[in-house]
Amino acid sequence: MKKNSIFKHCVLRRLLCLVLIAVLCVTALAGCSGRGYKYEQKLNIIDDNYRNYYEIFVYSFYDSDGDGTGDLNGVTQKLDYIQDMGFNGIWLMPIMPSDTYHKYDVKNYCEIDPKYGTIDDFKNLVGEAHKRGINVVIDMVINHTSSSHKWFIDACSYLRKLDKDKEPEVAECPYVEYYHFSREKVNDTYYRVSGTDWFYEGSFWSEMPDLNLACEPLIEELYNTADFWLDMGVDGFRMDAAMHFEENQPEFNEQVLNGLYEHCREKNPDFYMVSEVWAGFSTVRDYYASMTPSMFNFDAGNTEGKLIKTARGTLKAAALAGSMVRYQNEFSQINPDYIDAPFLTNHDMGRVSNVLMNDENDIKMAGGLLMMMNGSPFVYYGEEIGMASKGSKDENKRIAMLWSSDSTAAGMTKGPADADKDINSAFDAVDKQLKDENSILNYYKRALRLRNENPEIARGEITLIDSLCQGYQAAITKSYNGSTIGIVYNTSDEVITVDISGTEISDMQIRGYLTLNNEEIKLKDGMLTMPAQSICILKQR
Repeated sequence: MKKNSIFKHCVLRRLLCLVLIAVLCVTALAGCSGRGYKYEQKLNIIDDNYRNYYEIFVYSFYDSDGDGTGDLNGVTQKLDYIQDMGFNGIWLMPIMPSDTYHKYDVKNYCEIDPKYGTIDDFKNLVGEAHKRGINVVIDMVINHTSSSHKWFIDACSYLRKLDKDKEPEVAECPYVEYYHFSREKVNDTYYRVSGTDWFYEGSFWSEMPDLNLACEPLIEELYNTADFWLDMGVDGFRMDAAMHFEENQPEFNEQVLNGLYEHCREKNPDFYMVSEVWAGFSTVRDYYASMTPSMFNFDAGNTEGKLIKTARGTLKAAALAGSMVRYQNEFSQINPDYIDAPFLTNHDMGRVSNVLMNDENDIKMAGGLLMMMNGSPFVYYGEEIGMASKGSKDENKRIAMLWSSDSTAAGMTKGPADADKDINSAFDAVDKQLKDENSILNYYKRALRLRNENPEIARGEITLIDSLCQGYQAAITKSYNGSTIGIVYNTSDEVITVDISGTEISDMQIRGYLTLNNEEIKLKDGMLTMPAQSICILKQR
């Protein structure tokens, strides 16, 4: 009995030692990551058109059938990843039949490119997305079609048969009015219709003839196209090349946008539209006269936009805060119901990691700044892991999503055939970053969570706290639906202490924060201690 008791006592002591060692290990790990993050709040996601969007180039995203090309079923398989990241909207780059890899030259507006799947695959994708609270926006390319589109083929065939001294008759070929045909080469963007003395406009490329959006029968065709996709469950359109519908005719272009938007709202009152107006602040602002909800904010976004400049340190936080107020005041003056659409980069630009010279801290800072913006932020696939691009070649900006460092792993695509083969990311693939709490991916994940916890971030009216806006330090409040939060920014490379006593946020407590490697932000006696390149959210309890 005595020996048995001693044995049991020894076993108990060993077990206690093992438990103590485990506790010490956990404590040590927590200490390394800033003693653990203790501000996670309940999610407060509102079902409206303020969303966190993830831009997907289907071709390079996820391959479900092993042919090396991404597809719609691949997107469906990664919806859980998208949802877990904190996105509740996806923008699919063109999915309609096309002769090119990028598919911005549409051959048929009411079909799916066979490389991507079928209409049933798309319906399934939309249904599965909606089950997860994810809205689906698709690229709507109406500035031009493919030269292989039936409309253009039939129009050119008609012109080849037309007597030289005769003018085209719409009654004989309605499609001749769908494009900009001329007997003269108006400028360098006009190309000859082979076998004729006629020319057609192709602003972007000879194989993408421009549509004549002043043609009412064409507009009706496009409205029917919109109805087709709305019936499929699509929640919105991203309008490609909106400022080029008619060159230097913004009022006409705004009317086209408004007409399509209002048509779609008759079918779905919650329909969303975001338009590409790749121009400076004043032009983007003026396009809100279309009374459509969103324009991509190319003043804040772009490789030389204010968000990336602030992350890099060439623009001060106080200046960015001032720009945020300017966006709010001037956009809302034209369209009170506007929803800003900020972004960092997209499929036409070099990636963030390249622009910021693979500086992980600056890359995180850029993502954090984006996620504190009003409106609906858009994140280009792969930015959440710091993927690379190379040079100005478009294919190099649209390479295979790095789900794994193993190119033969399940779902990995080959990407565009003409992309350079030596584009290597400085950062790990998704599988490894998911396991690293200090990765770029997990930084994005927390930033998106903060956004989903605090609806004021996207929707709140911004007020500057002037006394706290100086240099690389800035502070604002955002008020929405009777609730106010404070956001304090430190975009410098130094630890700073911000005295918030006597300000509009003096009675607030820390609600959450973003730091580069899980360092802690502290508030004591009105003094907010902020590590380098950090953002803090405060709110009254």
